Amino acid sequence: MSLFENTISQMRQAASIMKLDPNVETILSTPHRILEVSVPVTMDNGSIRIFTGFRVQHNNARGPYKGGIRFHPEVDMEEVKALAIWMTMKCSVVGIPLGGGKGGVIVDSHTLSALELERLTRSYIRAIAPAIGPTKDVPAPDMYTTPQIMAWAADEFSKIHGENVLGVVTGKPLEVGGSAGRGDSTSQGGIYVLEEVCKTYNLPHEGTKVVVQGFGNAGANVAKMLHDNGFKVVGVSDSRGGIYCENGINPDATHSCKLDKGSVVECSGIGGENCKVITNEELLELECDILFLSAMENQVTAANADRIKARFIVELANGPVTPEADVVLEKKGVLVVPDILANAGGVTVSYFELVQNEANFYWTDEEVQERLKKIMVDSWNNVADLAKKYNCTLRQAAFIAALKRLEAAIKLRGYN
Repeated sequence: MSLFENTISQMRQAASIMKLDPNVETILSTPHRILEVSVPVTMDNGSIRIFTGFRVQHNNARGPYKGGIRFHPEVDMEEVKALAIWMTMKCSVVGIPLGGGKGGVIVDSHTLSALELERLTRSYIRAIAPAIGPTKDVPAPDMYTTPQIMAWAADEFSKIHGENVLGVVTGKPLEVGGSAGRGDSTSQGGIYVLEEVCKTYNLPHEGTKVVVQGFGNAGANVAKMLHDNGFKVVGVSDSRGGIYCENGINPDATHSCKLDKGSVVECSGIGGENCKVITNEELLELECDILFLSAMENQVTAANADRIKARFIVELANGPVTPEADVVLEKKGVLVVPDILANAGGVTVSYFELVQNEANFYWTDEEVQERLKKIMVDSWNNVADLAKKYNCTLRQAAFIAALKRLEAAIKLRGYN
């Protein structure tokens, strides 16, 4: 199945369990609007290239569409549609008043100069400008987009409108309307949820072995947070492979090494003699207590789910476990903390940023963390209670939590 079909399958499972109104299910199965735009860019050599861009707006029953922008050579419409639905569910499961959207441009951004990247960003924003804005649709960073790119996006949109409209995007630098705590909010939200999982299942911090797949922004941050909280991080990986260190890994030293050498596979030496290079496939199948999935979609599938040895999986990435794998993992007794809950810290702090932009009044990091923790803890408790009530998985319970709020909003606003 495609990523979009996977997402619809997950939603329909939950809809069946909770007996969702069929009309609401029909509405949520199709995005409100799909944009495909041409993005012309003047390259440094004077030539013009045309890139293809997308923006999918799934549902805004609970508030403006919200979702990131990917600059990636393999982004496609099916992927963007799936991610837009996930954003609708993610915002709803944590109770923030936003809907779901997603965008992307087909480009290998690593091949562009800084000036070409800026021109690409501004051209894309011009193309989608009629469809976005603080009360319409609020993009944010995603794969290979950065706070600097968000600053260019906000500036271009503001130029079009002749006034500062900083709230058109979130994930901006602090100097131009960003929020404290945004940079590591996805990881921090996942940690707040994990702390509740540990309380619920009597899992101690000290000595608990954790493996982190994906050592980009989210994965590197979560590895550091885990290490600082007493967990034993024994394996990490990036796109080139991974390292396994029986005695534990120092995430700070490993991150510094990766920045210097380009990949964690070049960093096994910092872990001592009990550290070795492994493949990403081997990393997923390591003996551990908790497996954090912080890389790409479809990493645990029907082909490898039976070889997963972790007791708990936390999805910091979107869609890393397929529906077929979920069935296998449930039979094995592996508890999966789903993406629409576990990685919702990012969009939650993006919501905080939007609120601060609109008020032109900014919060301290302590205030952000206090609000974020309450939302993540309350959301975990709600999902855990629904899992017991319906005797279902945490993923199904998270979708049920989201669908209940969406059903109420759609019915109250009317179907037409």
